[in-house]
Amino acid sequence: MHEIRWNPLIKQWVIVAAHRAVRPWRPDEKQERFMCPFCPGAPELRDLDKWDVVVLPNKYPALISNPPPVELEKMSLLLKREARGGAEVVVETPEHQGDLCTLTLDHAKKVVEAYKNEVEKLSKAEYVEYVAVFRNKGKEIGVSLTHPHSQIYALPFIPPRIKAEIDAMEEYRRKNGTCMICDVSRYEIEEGKRIIYINDEFVSLIPFYAMWPYEIHIYPIKHVRSLRELSDKQVLYLADALRVVTATYNSLLERDAPYIMVLHDHPVKGDYEYHFHVEFYQPYRDKEKLKYAAGIEWGYWVFTYDGVPEERALELRKACREALPSLGEVLGRCL
Repeated sequence: MHEIRWNPLIKQWVIVAAHRAVRPWRPDEKQERFMCPFCPGAPELRDLDKWDVVVLPNKYPALISNPPPVELEKMSLLLKREARGGAEVVVETPEHQGDLCTLTLDHAKKVVEAYKNEVEKLSKAEYVEYVAVFRNKGKEIGVSLTHPHSQIYALPFIPPRIKAEIDAMEEYRRKNGTCMICDVSRYEIEEGKRIIYINDEFVSLIPFYAMWPYEIHIYPIKHVRSLRELSDKQVLYLADALRVVTATYNSLLERDAPYIMVLHDHPVKGDYEYHFHVEFYQPYRDKEKLKYAAGIEWGYWVFTYDGVPEERALELRKACREALPSLGEVLGRCL
């Protein structure tokens, strides 16, 4: 069973990929390094010479370029389509342990360049509507392999979260004649109370409208619609911001911190009002307690924020200042 099904209640596509149920799950610590498919010498990497960052096809892809045909349901309301798309893994380093913040700035830049190059490549397929770049880290998030890596999905539809952002940004442009995120960034930089870190190209902050306790967004200060439009300097400064945010989480929780990182990008087709940005979701509400999404969140999509964003920002600023010395070269400052 490998197909995409339409949920008519919320007008959203759902990927059905039965084969992913058998993918490996966090092997025993003693065996993990030996079994890791992303370490040098693994079958997938055996033919490669020395490397820093490498992109591999996902062994358990949710979407593929040549999917099996689907058998349509007799009821017209129950729509389905072929699971056509792509799924890749960006292996960020040969080292088995680590994070974006344990890479040098130049190495982290190579990771962002890999994101950009793969988005440009996958965008050329006629069946791709959106390329999603994301990073899951930690057992709390459900990560099956600990070797530092990100993922890229080439989707045959625009995700509903992105569609909602496009609708909101286009409405704001019609009413105000300006970009929503440009205006938010400008205001936050002037106010300063929710900013965590800033460099010449990006501002990292807890948004006024945060849903997760330690949620952080990274906004380009200059208007840019897509990862594909970033200049070489902006790629470097984005890598800098990603290193600082991940180091800040480690400092805050005083351990190797879990999180979800999601790049929100302009669709690969069409011409929409949009502003590229990165969102981080942190599952902890303090050093020991998880923030669980439960009935009100899952059942109604209504988040309850545990705390006050401005107070969380003060905690993250302190953690950011404590984290900077461990990073070596940085391009901005914590507030």
